[in-house]
Amino acid sequence: MRRHIFQIVTSGVMAVAALWPVVTGADPAHGLSLYGAPALAPDMVLPYANPDAPKGGRMVQGNTDGFDSLNPFILKGTAPWQLAALTHEGLMLRSADEPFTLYCLLCESVDVATDNLSVTFTLRDTARFADGTPVTVADVIWSFQTLGTQGHPRFRALHDQTAEIAQTGPRSVTLRFTRPDRELPLIAGLRPILQQAQWQGRDFAAADPTQVVIGSGPYVVAEHEAGRQVTLRRNPDYWGAALPLRRGMANLDEVQIAFFGDGGVMFEAFKAGQVTVYRETNAEDWDRLYDFPAMAEGRMVKSDIAHRRPTGMTGYVMNTRRPPFDDWRVREAMIAAFNFPYVNGTVTGGKQPRIRSYFDNSGLSDVTTPATGAVRDLLLPHAATLLPGALDGYSLPAGDVSERNRADLRRAADLLTEAGYPVQDGRRMTPDGRPMQIAALVRQGDTGNQDILNLYRAALDRLGIALTLRPVDNAQYAERERNLDFDLAPFRRDLSLSPGNEQRLYWGAALAATPGTRNLMGAVDPAIDAMIDAMLRAATPDDFRASIEALDRVLITGRYVIPIWAGGPDRIAHDARLKYPATTPIYGDRFGWLPDVWWMDTP
Repeated sequence: MRRHIFQIVTSGVMAVAALWPVVTGADPAHGLSLYGAPALAPDMVLPYANPDAPKGGRMVQGNTDGFDSLNPFILKGTAPWQLAALTHEGLMLRSADEPFTLYCLLCESVDVATDNLSVTFTLRDTARFADGTPVTVADVIWSFQTLGTQGHPRFRALHDQTAEIAQTGPRSVTLRFTRPDRELPLIAGLRPILQQAQWQGRDFAAADPTQVVIGSGPYVVAEHEAGRQVTLRRNPDYWGAALPLRRGMANLDEVQIAFFGDGGVMFEAFKAGQVTVYRETNAEDWDRLYDFPAMAEGRMVKSDIAHRRPTGMTGYVMNTRRPPFDDWRVREAMIAAFNFPYVNGTVTGGKQPRIRSYFDNSGLSDVTTPATGAVRDLLLPHAATLLPGALDGYSLPAGDVSERNRADLRRAADLLTEAGYPVQDGRRMTPDGRPMQIAALVRQGDTGNQDILNLYRAALDRLGIALTLRPVDNAQYAERERNLDFDLAPFRRDLSLSPGNEQRLYWGAALAATPGTRNLMGAVDPAIDAMIDAMLRAATPDDFRASIEALDRVLITGRYVIPIWAGGPDRIAHDARLKYPATTPIYGDRFGWLPDVWWMDTP
């Protein structure tokens, strides 16, 4: 399977290997690609959109996370995760069918310098915010500077690598970077553009989080009820409706995001027709729970969406900033104690394969065999500090379909004792003589993870470890995660076929201790940073793949996360009137595919 996926994803890459890098800046272009030229001409429609899709209708998506903010660009508060993509735009738009390609959206052209030290965007004179005012160079400059200094920490990396941003023409803006980096122009192209006038004389970071932030996207916030729902309506005067790049997109008149106390309540709302789309992550539930009347009568249908993206990482992250998880042997013991075959069989009927590494299911991963060639060359300078398996190959514990899992528990016990956590009177003790206790942070409505952790708790109890579940409401969960106040917590990190600077946000050392960091595990490892550096300076596709494989090895052998199962195809149950194009992108249900290119057949 791995080789088959590799051939599908990289066949086009190899054909243009001699062209790497291709963003030369010889002429302004309508798109940017790190692998050959963009596939689409300026007047072409995205291949996974239906240009003849009718407009109208309504989609209701369900969330269980709650929200207390309508500003997704600051650290304060929790906004609906769908909001920014529907209401705001960057200078460029990502193609979900090309891993390394962006196309001009708010800009009409982009020009990257031959030395990769600067990029110039020229704005479309037709680009408008939702209130009808023009998107100007001043708005772009203000957005980059404000998000980089007052926005969420995820925006700061680009700001820190930007030496200057300035107007260089009536509708042109140029960013000059502190060092050459082929990916920085693409990151800049995706940065959301906000309206400067809305925030004149106001502190952006401290603003009322319930205030609607004006954007240029196809939808605007029409109604909202704190903690319950946000309704977005298609802007009838959306400036980009006639762009070829936007044909077949934003077809629905209304997208509502409704919030529920837990996944079970949300599923019941779907069965009752109150929610019109439902993403199912459990293969066994997909087979057995969808025989309710609306499905039997054809008013609801099930769709399996194939994709070719990496698995990413799903599981339970261990906070290495505090004992006992500052010791890799304890983390390995925790992984060994998680009896995957038993838990998987109990929860999913054994129908979902385990995630084997961060970039599993792609041509960017091969962690089970000894490192060779360029991968080994990248790792060897760090051999003294690499954890076991990085060079020789690493496989997750096999586990046992029986509940006891004696072999792995014996190994886990030995590792814990070696790390200074002995057993006394049946309880595992810390080096300072206290009973070993671990608290798992979970959302109150997250019954799925609570069920899994309750199974896991029984295994840890056999090791003498007390695992306590700490269910908290959504606001408390977001605050504790933001402040890195947890021992163990559910974890999901989506990864793409075009990893880049975002890897520093996910596991780079620089932001590991920063509140709001995406490096939840607190990884501080020079080898991780070195592999990211190698990836960003890769001069050929082969160098790029080698650097990602090396990074994958360092991450999985860092034992930061207890991996669970890969999702398989994307499973979406939905109102039968909701349709999507026959051609789906390589990323499947990602990057706004739902609701971006969906439509309602008979509103």
